[in-house]
Amino acid sequence: MQEITSRYIEIVDEQSLLKVQNLTKRYPTFTLNDVSFEIPKGVIVGFIGQNGAGKSTTLKCVMRTTFPDRGKVFVFGKDMQRCENECKQRIAFTNGAFEYYLGEKLKNIANSYKTFYQNWQEQIFSQYCQKFSLDLNKKVKELSAGMKVKFALALALSHDAQLFIFDEPTSGLDPIARDELLDVFRDIVLDGEKSILFSTHITSDLDKCADYVLFIAEGKILLYQGKDELLESHALIKGTTEQLTDDLQNRVIAVKKHAFGFTGLICRDKLLQTDTFVTEKPTLDDVMVYFNLRGKQNA
Repeated sequence: MQEITSRYIEIVDEQSLLKVQNLTKRYPTFTLNDVSFEIPKGVIVGFIGQNGAGKSTTLKCVMRTTFPDRGKVFVFGKDMQRCENECKQRIAFTNGAFEYYLGEKLKNIANSYKTFYQNWQEQIFSQYCQKFSLDLNKKVKELSAGMKVKFALALALSHDAQLFIFDEPTSGLDPIARDELLDVFRDIVLDGEKSILFSTHITSDLDKCADYVLFIAEGKILLYQGKDELLESHALIKGTTEQLTDDLQNRVIAVKKHAFGFTGLICRDKLLQTDTFVTEKPTLDDVMVYFNLRGKQNA
């Protein structure tokens, strides 16, 4: 089978909003292993991988809510470790639903939250509260899971940030609310100066808004490509047992065998004119499944 190598988008702007270099974090049962990537201006990057792959650990290390054992993070060209407070003024971060101060009213939490940010925009916050149908007189414990997510996002979106980092922001939202939020994401990056990095396991969200896909498996970055390029450069293949030759198995990323033949994923530049099996455009789910399968086969 073909050797998998990490693919990275080429960053032409040296002043990238976020540059991650060789992040490593070791736990007894998991290691985030030498993670590196960059986020340029004006893009939405979807961070995907199965549960436990290292998405949340990566984002926590970037935000320094967890300290990496090794590696560097640069935000707006500045060392995050040395300029953490300054950098965080321009970063919006959420890690899911708002689960703090459960007995407190939303308006009191917002009044406290805004004191931490020099560029808090009360009008913008009010607009998001209205858009998300948030009642600021309610207490956190009175909110549904989806409304807690919306409150966390309303806070994060209201202090004139330039870099938005969201961990599973659409988790717990119904399809209508998710679509509404993705519209907000697209609006954020319209000026070409802001960017979003968000983790998700809902790949349909990426289909709707992501420019790039960052894919992690077992603590390692396997892919970082433009979403459209990623899907166009790979093919889902289906064929009979007889068509699954040794030559084909050396070309594919991974295959699944079943009673009627096989399915697999292959780079289109590995296809031959003599191939007779069926080829289809893969989905992001297909890419995740077969790259994860390849990683397990190599383990």
